[in-house]
Amino acid sequence: MLTVAPDIEVLARFGRALADPIRCRVLIALREAPAYPADLADVLGVSRTRLSNHLACLRDCGLVVTVPDGRRTRYELADERLGHALDDLRAAVVAVESDRTCPDAETKGCC
Repeated sequence: MLTVAPDIEVLARFGRALADPIRCRVLIALREAPAYPADLADVLGVSRTRLSNHLACLRDCGLVVTVPDGRRTRYELADERLGHALDDLRAAVVAVESDRTCPDAETKGCC
């Protein structure tokens, strides 16, 4: 059971980051390899301004870091374990979805 405030805050930040599909796509892309914002915007099909806002959120959440590269700035996951955590979380959610045990899942869409 989580009772320590910092643990809860960390999980809340992670949840906030995952709450937006674009941020999820950014994290998945960075799981594969570091990238430059312009390249990420092109791959994800979003404007650079919109992507910049999402990257700022991910930086504030502590999930991505910037790495100066000459005159450019590259983004990467703050820790390689985040990539593993994303994989584990996805696998766990898929496993739970395939074994829905909530009796109201079909009628109320709660699970």
